[in-house]
Amino acid sequence: MRWSLLSLSLLPFLYTPISLAADQPASAKHQLSRHIEQVMPKVIAWRRDIHQHPELSNREVRTAAKVAAHLEKLGLEVRTGIAHTGVVGILKGAKPGPVVALRADMDALPVTEQTGLPFASEVISEFNGQQTGVMHACGHDAHVAMLMGAAEVLSKQQADIAGTIMFIFQPAEEGPPAGEEGGAKMMLAEGLFANPTPTAIFGLHVWPGEPGQLQVKTEGIMAAADSFQITVKGKQVHGSSPWRGIDPINVTGQLINAINLIPARQIDVTKAPAVVSFGQVHGGIRWNIIPDDVKLEGTIRTFDSEMREDLIARMAHTSKHIAKASGAEADFHVHNFAAVTWNDPALTDWAMPSLQWAAGDNGVASIKPITGAEDFSFYQQQIPGVFFFLGISPANTPLSEVPPNHSPMFDVNEDALITGVRALTGLALDYLASPPQHVAAE
Repeated sequence: MRWSLLSLSLLPFLYTPISLAADQPASAKHQLSRHIEQVMPKVIAWRRDIHQHPELSNREVRTAAKVAAHLEKLGLEVRTGIAHTGVVGILKGAKPGPVVALRADMDALPVTEQTGLPFASEVISEFNGQQTGVMHACGHDAHVAMLMGAAEVLSKQQADIAGTIMFIFQPAEEGPPAGEEGGAKMMLAEGLFANPTPTAIFGLHVWPGEPGQLQVKTEGIMAAADSFQITVKGKQVHGSSPWRGIDPINVTGQLINAINLIPARQIDVTKAPAVVSFGQVHGGIRWNIIPDDVKLEGTIRTFDSEMREDLIARMAHTSKHIAKASGAEADFHVHNFAAVTWNDPALTDWAMPSLQWAAGDNGVASIKPITGAEDFSFYQQQIPGVFFFLGISPANTPLSEVPPNHSPMFDVNEDALITGVRALTGLALDYLASPPQHVAAE
């Protein structure tokens, strides 16, 4: 089911209220809200500290230590060193019940900050052999701080909790450095869900949008992401006599145009969006030499697994035969970065009252599919999950004027972070108190 704004507005009448976010006594909801309000100064301080000290993927040593120390202080069982720097906190309730997971990502980006904030990053580091500034340009500092806040609030509810909450602080969501493994896939490979085994997972991402508003949709909310590499092999020759060799640059031009036409002319994009983009083209070293080869790299974004396989097959076929027509060769390779971030329809429907409680007057809105990607998708391949967005734009500011994620000007409206803490807290408590019917308690 795909949500429309109309259907979202009718939710209070379509769903039976559940648990803390709806049918608990007003005093219980008021007490929880008060606890969340009390932790917010810490959340903002944590966010600013992490923002000022960003760390690249698989290098989140300081951040992980800060998280682990906080979880240990709360009395949680703490596991560290998962997928290099990952941290997991386990909060076991006083009574048996299901297991639910909450996730935040910790890594920053190789971006030189230009915000001018008093706590702006001045960190310089090395990324893939190059010196670069480092910045939390995607809001992972806010994600970590909000989940730390939720852990503190939920730890105070331990005596009343029936079940277990996993707090997952994940490294390398942006992708590990070249030649390394990391991220969600590596955490799972190292047994993240082995003991305990959660039956649902929730995660959120800050995003330009109405401050404090939550945005969600069922099924594919973010794209699968693949990187591809093509090496066109020709025959080097002097530029004055191209007929003596095989020109890989000329073949590359034909190949780029032909591949760009595949989603435009060969794929039924009314079924689901598909995007192919070239990001790198490298070939040649001198103006009068036709080189031996040209290397291309790019990205593929899809929302349907069958369409993804078809698109990749067509790209490989096109590369091979366009090169062959000129006497050249083309080696085509694909690497999968993330699967489709797929919100389980039943779990998304179930979560709506909790999200509405968290957002309050800011509301919950539907969102169009986003061609960005998230390795949260690998968790959703193991268990049902819901991923949603939190608007963090400055108040009364048109979206066209808000710097997007990954911009050196990206910033977070800290007043909106309380909604994120409310969402994570409410979803966990509601799930343990009244999980969807198909989920059996342990």
